[in-house]
This record gives sequence, C-alpha cells and structure tokens, in this order.
Amino acid sequence: MSNYIRPRRPGACLFLTITLAQRGSTALVDRIESLRRSVRATMASRPFRIDAWVVLPDHMHCVWTLPEGDDAYAARVQSIKARFSREMPEGVRRASHVARREKGIWQRRFWEHHIRDATDFENHIAYCWHNPVKHGFVDRVEDWPHSSWHRDHSSVAHSMCTKVLE
Repeated sequence: MSNYIRPRRPGACLFLTITLAQRGSTALVDRIESLRRSVRATMASRPFRIDAWVVLPDHMHCVWTLPEGDDAYAARVQSIKARFSREMPEGVRRASHVARREKGIWQRRFWEHHIRDATDFENHIAYCWHNPVKHGFVDRVEDWPHSSWHRDHSSVAHSMCTKVLE
C-alpha cells in the first residue's frame, strides 16, 4: 500500500470526493437524513464552511473551507464517515473490514484537491452541481434534490473561498 501524505494547509479551501465501498449502492440518498445528521454533528465539533455539496447515490462531492489555523479536513471526513456508518444496519462485510473493525460502507480513502484560485473554486462548485446531470440522474441541475445548489444558486458569484483571495 502506498504511503500517501496529504497536504496540510491551515484554513484551506478543498474539493473532496467521498465514495461508498459498494459502487452502485443508493445508501447515501436512501439515508440522506442520517448523512445530514452526521455532517451537522461533525460541524458542531469541528466547524467548517460548506461552499458546495452534492450527494449522489454512491458518492458525494463537496467544497469546504476550513477555519484559519485548522488543517484537519481528513479528521472531518473520518468523523462524517464514522457517524454515518454507526447509523447503518449491519450488512455483509468483507473479511478485511471485519479484521479492521470497519463496517465496510465507505472506500477507505477519499480524493482531495486544494483549491488554487477563484477560477478553480468556481469550476469545482460547478462540478459539484452538474454531477447529477453528468451521471444522468436528472436533466437539469435544479432537479437534483441533494445539492447545495438549492441553497446557493443565486449567490454563487458572491461566494468566495477565503484562501483563494490571499
């Protein structure tokens, strides 16, 4: 296994992709309220700003901005995954998950990209919002219910990632 070391930039703005272990599952949208509770509880203990988020059946994309002086995005991902997993019913698990005392719901790793500038920020926000269209779940961005587009669509031009402008 590789020894990947994640970049650590306090106050960073990041694009993340977090995926279920079983591709094709619909657990994230089937249990959206559980996911929301997991995110809220994590935000209460480890605050961060959600710049964009879209939840698809088996994966999610988000853009977060961490507080100044804080670089612990991996801990937040881990917390959300653990809280969501605890709410899931027991299912069939692979031996490798049992050995590690994992529920086996999530892929062990996740994808992160540190946002470089305002254009990169806007592109990743758009990627989040257009992903349900890309996957063929809906024809229009506004038709996908599990997206921050509904919260932010009129204020995208005004939303800024604090680290982008420094």
